[in-house]
Amino acid sequence: MEIAVQWVRTSWTKESRGGEAAARRNAAPAGFVLPQPEAASAHVVRMDERDGFAPFGTQADIRTVDVLLREADGRLRVLPRVQPLFGQPPRRRRPPAVRLAPGQWVRWQLNYRFSSAAGIRGWSYWLDTFNIAYGPVNPDVFLSTPTVFVDEQGPVR
Repeated sequence: MEIAVQWVRTSWTKESRGGEAAARRNAAPAGFVLPQPEAASAHVVRMDERDGFAPFGTQADIRTVDVLLREADGRLRVLPRVQPLFGQPPRRRRPPAVRLAPGQWVRWQLNYRFSSAAGIRGWSYWLDTFNIAYGPVNPDVFLSTPTVFVDEQGPVR
């Protein structure tokens, strides 16, 4: 069965925590139209504060995406990896993996915050959005409402 994977990472600093910059960041899409896929590839989109949150998309080997995918009993088990552990804001216990039936898709969001080891630089932040569809899909599938939405974001203060 086909699996469509899109990994969207949005990166920012405290400069985008309020005002116009935060409005631009919050307006950034969580899903994009899928390009023509290559075999066993994922659509990887990066949006960074330095570029005004303009999306930059590439394709990468599906094994490089931080998500565990396993097909069994006609369903797809989806569970993003949490990495790096030192970048996690406080969160509740992790939710269980999602099991998708053919034709379903999940949007799973995780956030992170980082500081330099010496505390010289300010905080920086990531938001990882994993859009995963099971079965044949249209290229615009991730522009619609997901079958399952998992918000695993913690407070970033």
